Amino acid sequence: MKKLILLAVPLLLLILIYIGYQKLKMPTLSVRKNLPTVPDTIRPTLYGKVIGSSEQNGSHVWLGIPYAKPPVNQLRWRPPQPPEPWDNVRKAVSTESICTQIGGLLGGVPQDQFDKPIGSEDCLYLNIWAPPFSPDNLPTGDKQLPVMVWIHGGGNSIGHGGNYVGKDLAINHKVILVTINYRLGPFGWFYHPAIREQGEQEIDKTGNFGNLDTIRALTWVKNNISGFGGNPDNVTVFGESAGGRNTLTLMQSPLAKGLFHKAIVQSGAFETISPAVAENYQDAPDPGSPHSSREIINRLLISDKLAENREQAKAYQNNMSLLNLRKYLYNKSNFDLIKTYKIWAGGMLHIPRMVKDDIVFPSLESHEIFKDTGNYTPIPLLIGTNRDEFKIFMAEDTRFVDIYFGLYRKIKNTKLYNLYAKYRSDAWKATGADNIARQIAQSDGGNVYVYRFDWDEEPSILGIDVSEFLGAAHGVEIPFVFGNSESGFTSSFTDSEENRQGRMQLSSKITSYWTQFAYSGAPEKGRDNNQVYWAPWNGANTGRMMILDSEKAGGTRMVEFQISLHDIKKRLIEETEIENREIHCSLYLDLFFKTPFWNETEYMKLNDVGCKMPLAINPIL
Repeated sequence: MKKLILLAVPLLLLILIYIGYQKLKMPTLSVRKNLPTVPDTIRPTLYGKVIGSSEQNGSHVWLGIPYAKPPVNQLRWRPPQPPEPWDNVRKAVSTESICTQIGGLLGGVPQDQFDKPIGSEDCLYLNIWAPPFSPDNLPTGDKQLPVMVWIHGGGNSIGHGGNYVGKDLAINHKVILVTINYRLGPFGWFYHPAIREQGEQEIDKTGNFGNLDTIRALTWVKNNISGFGGNPDNVTVFGESAGGRNTLTLMQSPLAKGLFHKAIVQSGAFETISPAVAENYQDAPDPGSPHSSREIINRLLISDKLAENREQAKAYQNNMSLLNLRKYLYNKSNFDLIKTYKIWAGGMLHIPRMVKDDIVFPSLESHEIFKDTGNYTPIPLLIGTNRDEFKIFMAEDTRFVDIYFGLYRKIKNTKLYNLYAKYRSDAWKATGADNIARQIAQSDGGNVYVYRFDWDEEPSILGIDVSEFLGAAHGVEIPFVFGNSESGFTSSFTDSEENRQGRMQLSSKITSYWTQFAYSGAPEKGRDNNQVYWAPWNGANTGRMMILDSEKAGGTRMVEFQISLHDIKKRLIEETEIENREIHCSLYLDLFFKTPFWNETEYMKLNDVGCKMPLAINPIL
């Protein structure tokens, strides 16, 4: 009996740890199928009528409306085309297939799909939520409602629009909410002459297909949203992470001009790359990325045993005509292609994207774009980051976390963990919010409103203090923005009954600010006119930002605070609290390599011992 007890105790402990970890990993939503149709939801589009359903709170919802032809077969790696019309009323009651990706936690898919190629190339669909108007009582004219179009994040390689639910914004704040899918990974971004030269028009010669999808979706909204009660002349694009990055790139794309009128960027970043980085071999005179189109083809050739190594693959590829290369690529299945890429976190892939092709994007340096309104569309912008952005990416990093049984996580050194997270998260704020705000203010590009999300009142789960482990991490603000725990991927490990009241109060304030911005171009005092006044960054006191936090932690409040990479670099050089030399060196390299702030001599002399080249680079996506 004693032996049985001794055996049972660790087994029980393992089971409890496993159950707890499932709570940490379980996404809240994947796809929805065959909702009951509601007669009052019949709406016209240019391509045919659709009928939708309703949510429990009464909002109307239409799921899986095609905004483009399926980009399959010969439409792979081509600009999106308008959808085919249909005759009968189309049921819009199911989220259609997600775009091809590697399943992962951050993509909002069920756990049994993690680490597997999933999805389809037939994925260009959108979802709409609206207040419950009958067809005869739709708002018209100046009573049409503001439209908010959400672009999901996921490093442009994972995620889907169905993982976000707009029912609460629609009902509580009277907006039309749209979420979209767009092509991801190599299907969204692939720059190679074999692909470019198949087209006759200039638009065919790009590699930025995912960006063209977002533009196509906005075109659909412009042409059809009035049939749902929305105002096509008052469209706010908003997105988180890569969705924020896509939003910023839409502001500089001449093809998107006039399709939207305001922008909200949550935890975004901004960078475009040269055609050489996207296409060339690594060892070319103008080097390409390790994941450039030519290097991906090398891996495919080796995988198909047409070459034994990279040098042979390179020679084989160089001897192929562009026509044969194109046939070779088009004969590959979606799963064959995506499995060729390297995963860096949560299913996200290393993908060269946002190519400066002078078609979708101008060939300007990223850090120059917002210095001149001639380079971008000056519209009202609300932009910000989360205080502890990087912690969610550190959860799998064994430099900082011990992993037991492949399940349980424990921080090795809390002080180092928090210090590293602060540097990486501050850098995200500097590049993803403050620098952009400064440049727009200096170029008279209109009002900019800056925030930082600080909420960190998560529970403990089986001894894991989630507030320490994640805090105000990347993506935690998404359920607050949508006003429900169904949106995003974090609620299952951040929500508890104890923090419910504080969460709901803060969410109510955030949704009020976001929708007031959609209405007027300024968050002001929120839709209810009862919040702390949100002053713009630009003006007499440049650097003002809104802290978004619960009442018990100080509440929403305006502060004067801004940061730059110059500030962070100075602080890092003088830092004495990072006792791990490798981490100190890694921080400098990750933050400043290939930026104007990089100084190799300074790097080699960092801390008492100095740093060695090279170390792994961890990109912020």
